[in-house]
Amino acid sequence: MKRNQTVNDVDHRQLGRDSLFLMADLRLAGQDGEHRVKVRNLSAGGMMAEGHVKVARGIKLDINLRNIGWVEGFVAWVQDNRFGIAFANDIEPKVAREPLASNPGEGAPRFVRPMVPIVDPARIRKI
Repeated sequence: MKRNQTVNDVDHRQLGRDSLFLMADLRLAGQDGEHRVKVRNLSAGGMMAEGHVKVARGIKLDINLRNIGWVEGFVAWVQDNRFGIAFANDIEPKVAREPLASNPGEGAPRFVRPMVPIVDPARIRKI
């Protein structure tokens, strides 16, 4: 978002959104502390969050997205405990979907990890 733009000037609805379920930390401008929210969908220009946070349209905030870090944004709309966030700068949403672990399969549940054979050194035949 350019410096002089407001939430009304920015329309990110045409951007493709990924539905997902992640958790993120949120900081509201002018307030201490962080709030934990659920990320319901995510696009390059914004997201939908869900949580018990008192927000109003136009409030500036920062949100900590997995694998991306803190992103500046503004509340675009509010409905019950869900609200839309328009990012100040576009992000790459697919990065947030990537596993946190650096080794393949390390961050995945055990039943979806690749099988790693366990080798007993005493049973290895030397040639």
